[in-house]
Amino acid sequence: MTLPPQEPVAPAPPPKKKILLVEDEANMMELLKYRLEENSYAVATAADGYAALNQVRAVKPDLIILDLMLPKIDGYTICRLLKFNDDLRRIPVIILSARSTEEDIRRGLSLGADAFMTKPYESAVLLAKITELLARDPDAPLPGDSPVATQSPA
Repeated sequence: MTLPPQEPVAPAPPPKKKILLVEDEANMMELLKYRLEENSYAVATAADGYAALNQVRAVKPDLIILDLMLPKIDGYTICRLLKFNDDLRRIPVIILSARSTEEDIRRGLSLGADAFMTKPYESAVLLAKITELLARDPDAPLPGDSPVATQSPA
């Protein structure tokens, strides 16, 4: 008995990268969510700090876009909580905020944000930064990590 010829099976498309968008301004959230989905990202949203932390645990995003001025818990605190948690610190965080003083930027980066962008922003620049951060080697040492000590043979 001969089997009928098998049709070629197309490989499954790679899973979409998951982005958590944390933004309390509804219009800004919808616009950015649309732009990200249009670029083949799966997008989860949160409108306040507590919801953001819950979504991080539920969604396990590949990247977070974080506003600073949020109800309940501000973006600085969320960034700090994420970057000081061993299970979450490798998730890239882009702060996207209307706050744009040198002090705001310095503080955001010192708390572990991987990038700081100000509103209004250029979509192409934000998408390029997302692509860059998602392409990073997940096993590469993070800033502030101490190199693993190696002993040389005596």
